[in-house]
Amino acid sequence: MIELTVPNEYASWRLDRYLAAALPEFSRSRLQALIRSGDVQLEGKTVRTREPVQSGNVVRLTIPPSQEVEAQPEEIPLQILFEDDDLLILNKPAGLVVHPGNGNPDGTLLNALLHRQADLAALPRAGIVHRLDKDTSGLLVVAKTLSAQTNLVRQLQARSVQRDYLAIVVGSPRTDGQIEAPVGRHPVLRTRMAVVASGRPAITHYRKLRSGNGWSLLHCKLETGRTHQIRVHLTSIGHPLVGDPVYLRKASARALPMAAQAFPRQALHATRLALIHPTTGIQMTWDSSLPADMRGLLDILETDAAGH
Repeated sequence: MIELTVPNEYASWRLDRYLAAALPEFSRSRLQALIRSGDVQLEGKTVRTREPVQSGNVVRLTIPPSQEVEAQPEEIPLQILFEDDDLLILNKPAGLVVHPGNGNPDGTLLNALLHRQADLAALPRAGIVHRLDKDTSGLLVVAKTLSAQTNLVRQLQARSVQRDYLAIVVGSPRTDGQIEAPVGRHPVLRTRMAVVASGRPAITHYRKLRSGNGWSLLHCKLETGRTHQIRVHLTSIGHPLVGDPVYLRKASARALPMAAQAFPRQALHATRLALIHPTTGIQMTWDSSLPADMRGLLDILETDAAGH
């Protein structure tokens, strides 16, 4: 069973919409099916998908065994940084998709987890509680028990999980700052996200670590975890990620050295993850340094800067 308490920001939202926001590891259609089948209770009662939730309401979901993970185990190497009976912390490489989906039916992190530990098939999304984009590298936590997964989902809801990133961007922000702008589906280009008034609240803090000729290395800290949040937020202030295939325009990329223009992915790495252990209650922190491809990109940019 998964138990959630509705935060203030979701007051008056439809039940299915709130659950889709709170549990991104489930599709909205699956959540609607669970509500209709009576496997979701709001304040101890079965309700309709359109039922509004209020701040402080308790929502309980029971996941029937027949609806658990159907993906197949695959032997895919994983870099594990920490593991105990409750948690698994891994360093995801760029190029590895987290969940199976359209265009990626297999070869994902979920498939790899099922091969590594078969009983994760009993958990929603094999214990995965948050995502990294396919071409974003870095730290990710996986729960190994349902109680740990529920606890981590609550921590994410309460914004008590610290997620820090390193980003190499086009241009140089004048000052450190905070971006507070709602992120939602692009109104026209439906495969993209954008800053839109109807989007979900999103906050990103950023700090400039170094800069050169047309680029900067930023430290970013998330308060919220919206899809493509850092990529969209930094683009919205005129500093898109180097190599971003979706949000970086060719005209902006021309400010970079030719070698950097060819960087094959968004230059974004999840460098720090901190959370409260769901069983011991101890605050734990993990760090991951820049991967080789981003270090090489910085070398190119800094060499170019030295030549000017």
